[in-house]
Amino acid sequence: MTTWGLMEGKLSVSPASLVDQLVVPGDVVLDLSSMVNQTIKLGGGLYQDNDVIFVIKAGKLRFSKPNKYWVESSHKRYVPCVEDRVLGIVVDCKADNFLVDIKGPSLAFLPVLAFEGGTRRNIPKFEVGALLYVRVVKANPSMNPELSCTDASGKAAEFGLLKDGYMFESSTGLSRMLLSSPTCPVLEDLGKKLSFEIAVGLNGRVWVNADSPSSIVIVAKAIMNSEFLSGAQQRNMVKKLFDKIQSSTAVN
Repeated sequence: MTTWGLMEGKLSVSPASLVDQLVVPGDVVLDLSSMVNQTIKLGGGLYQDNDVIFVIKAGKLRFSKPNKYWVESSHKRYVPCVEDRVLGIVVDCKADNFLVDIKGPSLAFLPVLAFEGGTRRNIPKFEVGALLYVRVVKANPSMNPELSCTDASGKAAEFGLLKDGYMFESSTGLSRMLLSSPTCPVLEDLGKKLSFEIAVGLNGRVWVNADSPSSIVIVAKAIMNSEFLSGAQQRNMVKKLFDKIQSSTAVN
């Protein structure tokens, strides 16, 4: 990786060659003077100084079509944001709210009516330890976050209780990679080999379920090993994993 001083102001490598690569503060990733009639959207970790876009936070440079660049950093600690989809664990049940751990600085409230068609007559019953896929609807540093088990239109959609399966902790960077579009290679290639369900929370939690415990282990292991791999390396890792499984089966 080449680190550029801000005074240089020119980029001698193409932005495409830096995508999915580790960058550090001071790295120049875009030179707008050479990009005629192109509109660029900047996400977190990048800063514009005249025609130069440089890095202000260490991480991986990411790109999403048609024109957005950002730096993705992996953090264990999660800071809730409105509209985030997260995996929460019920830690207590009150008359009006479920208290839910979402790996944030404080517990979150899930109102007992924040469900599709929720009324006092059909309040859901969750045991302590239940795993929920929920949406953050309120996030303020001075208050507990508020959650909902519905989408913006009030429908349950994919939200609610996650039964069975296996949940594991990850960095927030891995979670964002798994939720990226198009589908990240590790999930795409696993999907060609196995049938499984997955729910990814932006708070660094991943839930996987499949027909057999062995399939769950394979998917979870592949995902955990993929965080710092390029797309090609992810595909190669999945291929080697299944080659090893096939050879073991043949020997037995």
